[in-house]
Amino acid sequence: MWTRFFILSTAFSLPDLQFVTERLLQNPDDFAKALKPFYGEQIAMQFKRLLTDHLLIAAQLVNAAKAGNTAEVDKQRRLWYSNAENIAGFLASINPFWSKTQWRDLLFDHLRMTENEAVFILTGQYEEGIKEYDRVQAEALIMADVMTGGIIRQFCMG
Repeated sequence: MWTRFFILSTAFSLPDLQFVTERLLQNPDDFAKALKPFYGEQIAMQFKRLLTDHLLIAAQLVNAAKAGNTAEVDKQRRLWYSNAENIAGFLASINPFWSKTQWRDLLFDHLRMTENEAVFILTGQYEEGIKEYDRVQAEALIMADVMTGGIIRQFCMG
């Protein structure tokens, strides 16, 4: 949801951009707090750094797209997918019930849909942007189920 708000605030140069960005960048803290009881401080902070990088790269990509800077969009897209690959590998390394392939597929789908959503908004295709956001939201719920299921299997089904 906060990614969508960031895209909208950036696309339309809304006065809430700073506050939306700050709230979006709270998400990695929220994840770290949720993971810390299971995986400890160090792993929670590693995930926080990866997710923060993910969001900062996404912001650069949206800004480059808004500016029409194709070379920078391509550069940020490569960094974004590389970061997603790192997140998938990291998650698989901390939980035997999380598959790197599954996480990579989910994250890559998420990136593709989020970029599509931003393009739709930036090009005035608002109805398509809303439809794409619905798909992003559905994918986010699947990712939440995968994450929760892995934690339950690792820690609660001993």
